[in-house]
Amino acid sequence: MRQKQLAIIGSTGSIGVQTLDIISEYPDLFRASVLVGGSNVDLLERQAVTYKPDKVVIADEKCYSRLHDTLSPLGIEVEAGEKAVAEAAISVPGIDTAVVATVGYSGLEPTLKAIEHNKQIALANKETLVVAGELVTKRLAKSRSTIMPIDSEHSAIYQSLVGESHDSIRRLLITASGGPFRNMTLEQMEHVTVKDALAHPNWSMGAKITIDSATMLNKAFEIIEARWLFDVTADKISAVVHPQSIVHSMVEFVDGSIKAQLGLPDMHLPIRYALGCAHRLPTQRPGLTIADYSRLEFFEPDFERFPLLRLAYHSLEKGGNVACVINAANEIAVAAFLKGAIRFLDIRRIIEKSLETMPFIDSPTYEDYVNTNAETRKYALSLIN
Repeated sequence: MRQKQLAIIGSTGSIGVQTLDIISEYPDLFRASVLVGGSNVDLLERQAVTYKPDKVVIADEKCYSRLHDTLSPLGIEVEAGEKAVAEAAISVPGIDTAVVATVGYSGLEPTLKAIEHNKQIALANKETLVVAGELVTKRLAKSRSTIMPIDSEHSAIYQSLVGESHDSIRRLLITASGGPFRNMTLEQMEHVTVKDALAHPNWSMGAKITIDSATMLNKAFEIIEARWLFDVTADKISAVVHPQSIVHSMVEFVDGSIKAQLGLPDMHLPIRYALGCAHRLPTQRPGLTIADYSRLEFFEPDFERFPLLRLAYHSLEKGGNVACVINAANEIAVAAFLKGAIRFLDIRRIIEKSLETMPFIDSPTYEDYVNTNAETRKYALSLIN
């Protein structure tokens, strides 16, 4: 493999940091040409000094001067603002791959820009396909771009489908740990704290995605994402609770056989697989031991205690801008919960109220998604305030 030039959009987040680990592991194969951060200027500065990209972009314009003063003497170009973030993957000649590792709605525009310019995409931002899967799919059909999933569940499905025909798929089985509240009643969940919700039993993730895992909306989003990534209808996608997080997902075939991908709960493996474009790169990182997979359990999800999981099927059945409303309301509600402004179960209530109130658009354009996102956020904030 020749050295690939990467634009890492979200380099200061959990996935971005682990992507840079992969670059350190394979410096002859990958280079960070562009690093994009949100507001964590300290970490972004350290990353730039270590990896020496051609350009650094920070979303928070207030951080521009400090970053510019530090990095310009090193020959590193610095930009700031939403437009610079959106165009990061096309702003430096020779970039092969956009690693979209931001959290939430913010991943949509950079992904669409990368598709427009025929870049390969390593996608960790599930909300891009949740919010606008139909739009993204249509634009991919007119581009030379392809998407390699980084989410461990979708990477597992991708790996399980290698060598199989699409017609042979009976079901995609997306595994879920069940989060920290898997065995709690709704009454008990009324009183959980932010600290409780952030205590994921298996994975080390950013705060927002950890809360989404606790509500299991994260799994609803993964069902929606799988529908668009693998062109499988919603009735052929199921969630399965698997507390050990060793089986990352499975595919059941029409002959009754099931293929699964197993691994430690560590994102380095799916990131490495995505960057290698399905070429398996050797590593010295520890793998599974017999103790890790000596006991594997699987359960049906409880839709009564985790009703947000149903929203996957509701949004795919109704289509339009429904998933965009769900995502926008959830981002506002989760942020409020993390600040202590609402209770854990209020997240669900805010999403449900937003769905009841926001206008439905059957065939949204990109501008419709932008407006739906903005108006839903405003409405969700009004509920909190």
